[in-house]
Amino acid sequence: MITQLDVDGIPTVLAPTTGPMHAGLAFRVGFADEPLAKRGITHLVEHLALHSFGVADYHYNGATGVEYTFFHMQGAEADIVAFLNGVCTALNDLPMHRLSTEKEILRTEENGRSEGPTEALALWRHGARDYGVVTYPEWGLTGITPDDLRAWVARYFTQQNAALWIAGPAVPAGLKLTLPSGYRQPVPAPSSALPVRPAYFSGPSNVVAWNSVVRRETKAAVFSGVLERALFRSLRQESGLSYTVASNYEPRADGSAVISAFADALPEKQGAVLGGFVDVLAAVRLGVIDPAEVTTVVNQRCEEMTHAEENGGRLPGQAFNVLAGRPILTLEEALSELRAVTLADVVSVAASAFSDGLLMTPGRTGADWAGYAAAPNSSEQVVQGTAYPSLEDPALSLVAGERGVSVVGDGSAATVWFDQCAAVLTWPDGARRFVGHDGIQVSFEPTLFANGHALVPALDARVRPELRTPMPPRDAERIPVPRPPDQQAQGYGENAAKEEESEGGGTAGAVVLLVLLSPILVFTALLTVIMLLSAVVDSEDTGGEVILGLSFLSVAAACGYGVYRAIRRLRNR
Repeated sequence: MITQLDVDGIPTVLAPTTGPMHAGLAFRVGFADEPLAKRGITHLVEHLALHSFGVADYHYNGATGVEYTFFHMQGAEADIVAFLNGVCTALNDLPMHRLSTEKEILRTEENGRSEGPTEALALWRHGARDYGVVTYPEWGLTGITPDDLRAWVARYFTQQNAALWIAGPAVPAGLKLTLPSGYRQPVPAPSSALPVRPAYFSGPSNVVAWNSVVRRETKAAVFSGVLERALFRSLRQESGLSYTVASNYEPRADGSAVISAFADALPEKQGAVLGGFVDVLAAVRLGVIDPAEVTTVVNQRCEEMTHAEENGGRLPGQAFNVLAGRPILTLEEALSELRAVTLADVVSVAASAFSDGLLMTPGRTGADWAGYAAAPNSSEQVVQGTAYPSLEDPALSLVAGERGVSVVGDGSAATVWFDQCAAVLTWPDGARRFVGHDGIQVSFEPTLFANGHALVPALDARVRPELRTPMPPRDAERIPVPRPPDQQAQGYGENAAKEEESEGGGTAGAVVLLVLLSPILVFTALLTVIMLLSAVVDSEDTGGEVILGLSFLSVAAACGYGVYRAIRRLRNR
């Protein structure tokens, strides 16, 4: 049974557990709260707050998520008290002498992180704000200052913006959670970069993924489980097209939830996997669901929830509910909601999810045929301003104006308006990357455009200072330089020569071709003449001799072409 109480003014949920005691302190702040220009600041606070604990005999950790950040510890009561009290002490006075070191640790951590199969969906759905920020690197780390950190802590890591959970018999003696006073912070309103839904965009060639935002309800969680079982049965068990098939239900604090699903694919099977995936989504939308599947998922969730209640696994979610202003449900109430879900409930969620769906198709495949609209990947408008031609590509130009900046070329454009700019990455050598709220980016290398360096100060002056995100200096060899005009003009010829060399192995390949093909050419040409002459002189088997003659002629022609290419390659050297 969960008990609600206060500890030092912080709302707390407590429940006995069959396992070791554990506790956690959660704050209503996460990646979705960060402006792109300060991306990584919450993670940095978490690392600095944990620095003093070093290597310990007990298990402790911190985690920064999309909407919440928490510090968790499992062990003896005295260890839990020391840990949570120490976290609060560190938040009141972060060890700023560790700032540069922790930044490097976070950069290293990020460098080793791989993108999840459904991660790109958040970017295409939300752009470069709130729930889409999580898909971007922690670009803000370089420019974050001690003052930035103190302001962030004062806003989000406060007594009124915290909740505590304790899996154990009682509040441990000596627990003193001293935090600054503040306010409960609301969750950000989700933005949208999709003008139309359902929509699709092209992703990697080895995966199909999909997500949808629905109401946060128990029946939506059941639908997620039913969808995973349907995809697994269709794509793995029946057709053998996929190995890994999974779905996920992620509740949000604003009363919505994200349902996502994916299936892996071989590049040569991507069309079949996409078709099977879309067919499953269409089937569940139309109610083609075995009622036994709903029963199975409900029973599984009930079992998982009961086990989580025994070991305290439900408590973190309940603490998050407190921060979101949502009610705390007892185990009996939660199980009752689960068991009340019907097939009709699941079908209603499926229909709602389809209408809001975003599909990531593999490789160059599309989904127009299935009723999905292409998500925009370029800009419809170009700013009015001065055009700066590329020094390498005559068809490419940068257009800079009072209201924004565009890159135009190849029949498409990318535009970022200054009043809809999420961040501007700035390098000491003058390079700039503008990121719009919709996720569209404009990269500007001043070395590659006429009068490029003279344009940099004007661009910087038109962007709000808080949006500028300084980046580490680049090595000289990583700064691009335009190719000389003679190389630009000869580019095609050089590439063609390289292709010929790679196809035939250069001079050695040409010589080998001549040695091998020349005698074959002579021999097959001689046989062709003999067969055709025999057909004229001997009328008994004219048809067979003509066929043989033509066969030898085709072989001779192929050898002749090979000899011609080899001679041409040798003459061009």
